[in-house]
Amino acid sequence: MRSLDDFASQKLAELDAAHLRRALVESVREDGLYITRDGRRLLSFSCNDYLNLTHHPALKAAAAQAIELYGVGAGASRLVTGNHPLLHELEARLARLKRAEAACVFGSGYLANAGIIPTLAGTQDLILIDELAHACLWAGAQLSPAQTLVFRHNDVTHAKDLLARDRAKFRRALLVTDGVFSMDGDLAPLRELGALCASYDAWLMSDDAHGLGVIGDGRGSAFAAGASADVPLQMGTLSKAIGGYGGYLCASRPVIDLIKTRARTLIYSTGLPPAMAAAAIAALDIIESDPALTRRPLEKARAFAARLGLAEAQSPIVPIIVGEPEAALEASRRLAEQGFLVAAIRPPTVPAGTARLRFAFTAAHPDEEIARLAEAVRALAAFKPARKEPERCPPSS
Repeated sequence: MRSLDDFASQKLAELDAAHLRRALVESVREDGLYITRDGRRLLSFSCNDYLNLTHHPALKAAAAQAIELYGVGAGASRLVTGNHPLLHELEARLARLKRAEAACVFGSGYLANAGIIPTLAGTQDLILIDELAHACLWAGAQLSPAQTLVFRHNDVTHAKDLLARDRAKFRRALLVTDGVFSMDGDLAPLRELGALCASYDAWLMSDDAHGLGVIGDGRGSAFAAGASADVPLQMGTLSKAIGGYGGYLCASRPVIDLIKTRARTLIYSTGLPPAMAAAAIAALDIIESDPALTRRPLEKARAFAARLGLAEAQSPIVPIIVGEPEAALEASRRLAEQGFLVAAIRPPTVPAGTARLRFAFTAAHPDEEIARLAEAVRALAAFKPARKEPERCPPSS
């Protein structure tokens, strides 16, 4: 239909004019560190493979063996024919790591959040969400008929004010936040939020996609302070530090049983392939046996931040905000000329005026290359040591 093509062409032209059009670039990840793109070999500082496990021999062997024994796909929904014994083992291992009673594995982190939140919060219920929460947490909230209120980023006082004003009007309340915020790299105040939620009979859910394997000796952001925070709903992914693909929720046995019988994104999605479950189990073996490895990405991020006079990194993610999309694109291009892949992050992923370079550090990044990267960043005209406070607004669609 011509009107459809006209609509798409007009939207693309608008995005081009604003330097916001996205394009897929063919890339080959060689070894978990280097990427070949446009004929150039680049050292990647844009990948969430924090422990470099995507190419680890133990994970590859586990996945290959599972394919040989069980085939490539799960075949159907877990509730039909897809609940492979490896998934049962993986859920037990995740629950043990997170010190929870049980776990439920989903096809992806996005599917997990899109299924968990509407299952737990319905009509007559309240959802409180951090304004900078990940898009899939927002998607889950938007799929629920509950009323959603937004609290200022990591502002426990504002969340308390909202609960004090409105909690009594609703049957149940769910507060959702990232554990590690993927674009800013900061941690949620989970201990304080846990205490707040307990005092108002609200349920705290954290998305620990960027915390598992690298924070709290590998247990995640709920364990960042040593002792665990009171987070009854610990969600996360298997696609970052774990090195594979999938999502999960760790919680009490009754909650997990409810999720397995009511979460639409579990019921109506094909189960996780056996190879991904096997690889994740192998990754958990490594995380549990090598605490020094889990600490290394944060150590690398802090070394980089210290060289540039930035605030101490709280996670392996270090952003440098440059402002406008075209400035971020130009900075990324100049770093690529020196052999570094550092993605330019632009709206609507981040608020307007806060386009940035997002640096993600892994356990295997060479220290000398981190030093060279810091000097390359220092030479950028766009570099400003002072971090700009982001505009406060929920993410755009």
